[in-house]
Amino acid sequence: MTGRSPGRAFRRLWAAYAVSAYGSGLGFGALPLTAVLVVHASPAQVSALSAAGPAAGALVAVPLAPWVERHRKRAVMIGMDVCRFAAMASIPVAHWLGRLGFAQLLAVSAVVAAARIAAGAASGAFLKILLPERDLVAANARLESTNWSSIAVGPPLGGAAAGAFGPVTTVFADALSYLLSALCLTAVRARGDVPAGQAPRTSAGTAGGVSAGLRHLLGRPGLRSLWINNMLVSGLIMATEPLLAILLLRDLGFPPWQYGLAFAAPCLGGLVGSRLARRTVARHGRRRVLRVAGTLRAVWLIGLAATPSGTAGLVTVIAVELAIIVHMSLYTPVLAAYRLEQTPRHLVARTLTAWSVGQQTAIAVLTALAGLLADATGPRTALTAAGLLALATPLLLPGRRRLAQAPVGRPERDARPAPAPGPSPVRRLPCRHGQDEDA
Repeated sequence: MTGRSPGRAFRRLWAAYAVSAYGSGLGFGALPLTAVLVVHASPAQVSALSAAGPAAGALVAVPLAPWVERHRKRAVMIGMDVCRFAAMASIPVAHWLGRLGFAQLLAVSAVVAAARIAAGAASGAFLKILLPERDLVAANARLESTNWSSIAVGPPLGGAAAGAFGPVTTVFADALSYLLSALCLTAVRARGDVPAGQAPRTSAGTAGGVSAGLRHLLGRPGLRSLWINNMLVSGLIMATEPLLAILLLRDLGFPPWQYGLAFAAPCLGGLVGSRLARRTVARHGRRRVLRVAGTLRAVWLIGLAATPSGTAGLVTVIAVELAIIVHMSLYTPVLAAYRLEQTPRHLVARTLTAWSVGQQTAIAVLTALAGLLADATGPRTALTAAGLLALATPLLLPGRRRLAQAPVGRPERDARPAPAPGPSPVRRLPCRHGQDEDA
């Protein structure tokens, strides 16, 4: 989007994304907070909540991949928003009836994780239908910028609401945001959105499901290396979230509003990184950005293990998160655009599903292991182990030759966009929570 209007359809899609993102920002960490403050869960249970949900969601998402491929992507996104609304809304209802338990939190976490994977696959495929390849970095950067701004604004407000009315209040706000997002999506139209029953079928067929996307990921050297690296980095970063909840809320006695502030303030760095993405790629090239930003997003995690109490602890968490988020928000839209360019249209949903399933599985496994380690030794030791492992992940980033592989259907060349003809007035899937959420 080098100075051009993004078009009405993208603006409406962007609005739907913003509504959902701001609702999730308000409810950031709501499930762990509910588990700690309402259900009085142990450290192992809090980690299990963060691990079992993504794991179960990944299993459920596998058969959803071919279904997403064969249906209108807008309809899939609307359906997944409605599913997430129903699941999240069940928590405050059960709480008000005095029947909320840890098992329900696990079930909701699984449903939300599966719906997130399906919605992410559909939205990625829809974005490729909606926009030409030259606009993908800018479009993903806009979505990334919205994501980080929502986390900068939402958690402090959500933390204050949780402190005043309880964490279940923010869960309800998150649920409503999914319903509003679904309503916004009803106004989005795209000519290339293939109707049900007319999507092209590959030799993998329905039975192959997500395996077709997995074969594509493994068959493209650059994508394969980026996928493996992303699984480990995302898994290690997300594994620290329940550990920090225990460390900050229980061991160090942070009030809920400070817990929210510790994650919200650094998200201003996400606005910086995402807005610089297109300009940085234009100046340095996509390959260098992926390697340098991909390295710098992983090396700071070790600093969380040294978090002290009081104001110094709050400043430490904010500084470490800021360094991670600036580089992550620069890296993510470039990665998302590269991934779409390297994938043919008829495989986008299955490829993105395979990517998300791998990422969610890594998050589940590493979070569970971190929880067991924290139970045996304490959260600081588990945070130290996660940080040390993260220092080794840059070794898995692809080299220049692998990243130079040509986009699908295009001659091989450096994926460096042409400079804009003039100044650009606009710049653009569980950031720590969702990630995966990924664009």
